[in-house]
Amino acid sequence: MKQIKFFFETIKFEHTIFALPFAYLGMFLGIGAWPSPRTFLYITLAMASARTYAMTLNRLVDLPFDARNPRTWKRPLVTGALKKKVAWGAVFVSLVFFLFSAYKLGPLPFKLSPLALLFLTGYHFTKRFTWLSHFILGFTDGLAPLGAWVAVRSSLFSSQDLPAWILLGIVTFWIAGFDIIYACQDVEVDLRDGLKSIPARFGIPKALRLSAFCHLLMIMGFLLLGLLAGLSWPYWIGLVLTGILLLYEHHLVKPHDLSKLDVAFFNVNGYISLVVFFSTLGGIFLGGGTR
Repeated sequence: MKQIKFFFETIKFEHTIFALPFAYLGMFLGIGAWPSPRTFLYITLAMASARTYAMTLNRLVDLPFDARNPRTWKRPLVTGALKKKVAWGAVFVSLVFFLFSAYKLGPLPFKLSPLALLFLTGYHFTKRFTWLSHFILGFTDGLAPLGAWVAVRSSLFSSQDLPAWILLGIVTFWIAGFDIIYACQDVEVDLRDGLKSIPARFGIPKALRLSAFCHLLMIMGFLLLGLLAGLSWPYWIGLVLTGILLLYEHHLVKPHDLSKLDVAFFNVNGYISLVVFFSTLGGIFLGGGTR
């Protein structure tokens, strides 16, 4: 039981709240209605297993760096409280569940699953050679709503699939924006260990400005999505609230004061995810959205 406790602590399973609502949005926007229980189950399984695979692999790949970082050297995998064989077992099991759920969702999701796995596996190594790693992480997370869209529509490259690509862009810039903020606390460690990040490359003040620009692009993406899908008033109220929350997030973090970074990263982004999810659902079901 302790290994299970340490495992969930390691992968921060509760942070699934950041991405799972967006995967569901891809599903709801794709069909404009409630999905069948079967579809809902396998999309949930695909998302949860993909995140478990990626987060566990990330902890294993970054283990040498985490052991030298004062912020992370007490993680269960670093201290040995969580055994590496347990973590590797979780990687394998979650990979099997991801491929199984992709298979059950249909031929196209299954055919595209190796591409998703390429990003789920490869993004952990990108910070070793490029400061664009924040955007690669964002793109990887953005594959969740794209995959859910494919699961319910079995389509991705027609003109009617444009909302899915916009949603991919929204998630990419949202995740990249707050990952840049999060990386500000590791500038000295990244420089010491030769890891690439925007704060380490350009400095914290410029990094925070770029983060704000990413979130501006996110809001512009939401505007375009709402117009394209014909979403009704709850969506637009949610968009205003999301903008306010983003302003608050950037207000909390200052170049020379990162003391409130955890509040900005964990609390505010969790609220944003829920606001976007429920307001978009309202925009679909209370006004006949998705044209």
